[in-house]
Amino acid sequence: MMNKKLKAAVLGAVLAMSTTLAFADAKNPKIGFSIDDMRIERWVRDRDYFNAEAEKLGAKVFVQSADASEQRQIAQIENLISRGVDVLVIVPFNATVLNNAVREAKKAKIKVVSYDRLILNADIDAYISFDNTKVGELQAQALTALKPKGNYYLLGGSPTDNNAKMLREGQLKVLQPLVDKGDIKVVGKQWVKDWSAAEAMSIVENALTANGNKIDAIVASNDGTAGGAIQALTSQKLAGKVPVSGQDADLAAVKRVIGGTQAMTVYKPLKLIAAEAARLSVQLVRNEKPAFNASYDNGFKKVDTLLLKPIPLTKANVNLLVDDGFYTKAQLTAN
Repeated sequence: MMNKKLKAAVLGAVLAMSTTLAFADAKNPKIGFSIDDMRIERWVRDRDYFNAEAEKLGAKVFVQSADASEQRQIAQIENLISRGVDVLVIVPFNATVLNNAVREAKKAKIKVVSYDRLILNADIDAYISFDNTKVGELQAQALTALKPKGNYYLLGGSPTDNNAKMLREGQLKVLQPLVDKGDIKVVGKQWVKDWSAAEAMSIVENALTANGNKIDAIVASNDGTAGGAIQALTSQKLAGKVPVSGQDADLAAVKRVIGGTQAMTVYKPLKLIAAEAARLSVQLVRNEKPAFNASYDNGFKKVDTLLLKPIPLTKANVNLLVDDGFYTKAQLTAN
């Protein structure tokens, strides 16, 4: 048996070691960044901006892409937990299936930040996003300004993505009063699996057929689905006549806005959300207080939230992207 003095000395050494370890980690935190699908242009940018800011703060980032597979994302989160990260930043593919993975992280004393999309029914520490309800409002406002009356089609995002529902809420905030007044008729609506442009195209083809081409505006929830909708309109010689919304300021979409086939997109300065998320993650590890400005109920708890402001983009202010260094002039003008 160990004598009391020796026991105390060993315990003291162990405690000293664990506190210096904890301190070292706070100084140079390890961040696990789990992204739902880096085959989508926007997430590559988020990753690069996030890494740049995290490195400035002395953090090391481990990035994983789930390529739109919930099983893969869960496995990758488990892998990041076993690597001993201090904080997990997650862009969820399916917001409803991560409660066990989050529970494992919390057991390992790892902070969890939900990035861009809210993880539901789980004990997360923070949520950072652009105000998605506001994005939906901006989309609908742009279209109702162009087509105050007529037949509208609502092209939703992925049914597994909580953002898609928030966008729809914002869209209806603007549209519902006009529907009630009889100015606008919603002739159809559908969610688009995985935000797929190909699926959006076939949905809009069917909608045009079902309505004898009498659709006056298409509320597309992002640029990918907008692209699919515009392909369907093009084959009916309606592109540019039927305004279509979008969001993300994807390069192809911005070119469509300049060319007049897409009415607008919503720009979310990715450098802003990525840098803020990196700062927020490091603050949580260092037990500092982030500047939250909202809270969302995710079904498990009220989650401290940082909401950022989206910017509507039309042909008139598209140069903002060049001023921000988001694209070069050459990229916007190249065929």
